[in-house]
Amino acid sequence: MQDVIPKFEKLLYQNLDYIKKADKAVLKFQPENKWSKKEILGHLVDSAIHNLVRFTEIHYVAKPYAYRTYNQNDLVKINRYQEIDIEELAQLWLSINKQILRVFKSASEETLQYEIELNDKSIVNLRFLMTDYVDHLEHHINQIKSN
Repeated sequence: MQDVIPKFEKLLYQNLDYIKKADKAVLKFQPENKWSKKEILGHLVDSAIHNLVRFTEIHYVAKPYAYRTYNQNDLVKINRYQEIDIEELAQLWLSINKQILRVFKSASEETLQYEIELNDKSIVNLRFLMTDYVDHLEHHINQIKSN
């Protein structure tokens, strides 16, 4: 986790100002059948909420932990991220991720080995899930920052 945590922190703090200062019309522009950049950030909020639950529940439920998916498109629509002020949306994104960062920093070598059963019945561990979360975050941040 020594390389994942600094990467996670960098993604949060280096991109917060970019998101808050980005052209609002660019953030709100919605390509046909795709999410706007604001909705991508909203998706990252939904991802953070669900992953915070996963990263904490795994400590006290039976192992292997049963990974549950969520309906990403419906959540983006229901939460109406396109209509939320970008400052508020960015702050929500940051706040949830700061809590996830605290959970990452408190993970021990033992807890990082906790097993998770994915929907296809394959087994991964908490370290994998945490690393994958940061990679997912980076992927979507890059989408938000792209032209």
